[in-house]
Amino acid sequence: MTQCAHRLLELLVAHGIETVFGIPGVHTVELYRGLPDSGLRHVTPRHEQGAGFMADGYARATGKPAACFIISGPGMTNIATAMGQALADSVPMLVISSVNRRDTLGRGQGRLHELPDQQHTLSGVSVFSHTLQTPEALPEVLGRAFAVFKSARPGPVHIEIPLDVMALPAPETRPRIAEVFPPTAPDAALAWAADWLADAERPLVLLGGGCVAAGDAVRTLVERLDAPAMTTINAKGVLGCDHPLDLGACASLPAGRELARHADVVLALGTELGETDYDLTFDGGFHLDGRLIRVDIDAQQLARNQAADLALLADVGEVALGLLERLPHQATREGAARVADTRAALALRDAEDVAPYADFLDTLREALPNATIVGDSTGPVYAGNFITEMPAPRRWFNSATGYGTLGYGLPAALGAALGVPERPVIALVGDGGLMFTLGELATARDSGVPLAIVIWNNAGYGEIRRYMDAQDVPRLGVDLPAPDFVTLAKSLDCYGVRVSTPAALHQALQASRQAPGPTLIDVEAHQWSA
Repeated sequence: MTQCAHRLLELLVAHGIETVFGIPGVHTVELYRGLPDSGLRHVTPRHEQGAGFMADGYARATGKPAACFIISGPGMTNIATAMGQALADSVPMLVISSVNRRDTLGRGQGRLHELPDQQHTLSGVSVFSHTLQTPEALPEVLGRAFAVFKSARPGPVHIEIPLDVMALPAPETRPRIAEVFPPTAPDAALAWAADWLADAERPLVLLGGGCVAAGDAVRTLVERLDAPAMTTINAKGVLGCDHPLDLGACASLPAGRELARHADVVLALGTELGETDYDLTFDGGFHLDGRLIRVDIDAQQLARNQAADLALLADVGEVALGLLERLPHQATREGAARVADTRAALALRDAEDVAPYADFLDTLREALPNATIVGDSTGPVYAGNFITEMPAPRRWFNSATGYGTLGYGLPAALGAALGVPERPVIALVGDGGLMFTLGELATARDSGVPLAIVIWNNAGYGEIRRYMDAQDVPRLGVDLPAPDFVTLAKSLDCYGVRVSTPAALHQALQASRQAPGPTLIDVEAHQWSA
């Protein structure tokens, strides 16, 4: 009979898992006994939060989940922040952890890594959290996890295995891996939605992260409707670059809100209509007065934030194809002209919060035009959320939405680079956020991927500093001297360079593709000059 821990590895491979992020510990060593012969790639971060962020970046870049092997207790509380970000942004992630023996759970005996109720603690940052009581239940519980990843609103799933269960024998049965399909909308609902859209005079399409796997169908539908489209940050690239119907993430801005308010029919595809995409000014000013059609794979999401007139619980791609069948003729509604007028009114590149970063962001795209850019919460990322365009989805994502954590950029970019090694990857971070997970620079070195780490160095928490100034709050805790990042990079056998002009940044980015590991590019924000 095979041990439960070894059986887990076999099932992960059968379900298509290729990469595991984890730090071995005394409570998880049994997971590592068979790992060298499993065919799984193992990456060792320097902190469990880094493991979660790497799995997040890997999944966003590839569309496939990775697994994390995490010790009980502090390992799980360390990864909880990364799980919270993934839950907020609907990112699949399988977190496998140890937990104390079954006969000790909940007894408060002060055992190593003991939490009063680890499963309950982690349930708040996961789609579900399950304690495996017997090896026989392992295929069923993993099947539930992958059913969520494939057919529901994805997010982190946590499975904890008690130490005594990990070593128990597991049945030798051939794994049955189900082909799982997401829900589809009934014909009557599709016909109803198509009739509304066909009769609309001023339609608007809202594209969320639920569209990234259905880019071709969604783009064709937007063009068939000749309708302006607002794309959330997680949907950036769904319509490609310079699309005449793409308004980008402008729903929080006056001109975008004006257009949305006057739309007579709004089609919202795979978007939660949440605050960090639609109300960044936090004033509740985004309103839809027209009829709202919502399409989402999560039934509860259909009723949140904006009440729908017609709600379809279904996969976005299937709905887009169904609507295209029922809308055979190209509409003519001057959609491109409406977009052009709105763009002119927005004047985003001249906006106070955007203009200082415009040439910096242009340089990133010009130097590495096919790069995936993974960001932290920092000024250039906020500006790029408005003005940076991408040729395809899964090329621009960051932690500035939803949960809004710091420390995401470097490890998530490394996860992306491991998932799509054929494509350049840029970690776009601030000096303050980078300090949260700076240790993962060593993991990037170990991995040997040519990752460009671009630091917008403004000596502290620049965005919070600016917000304090705007609110007339005394600056406290935000002016923090940064270390010498270039010297630090060299101490870890990484290449480091300091730049302050677009030309120097361009050169450093191109050179990073030839490096045998990460390149850290320290951009002196206060000296930056175009």
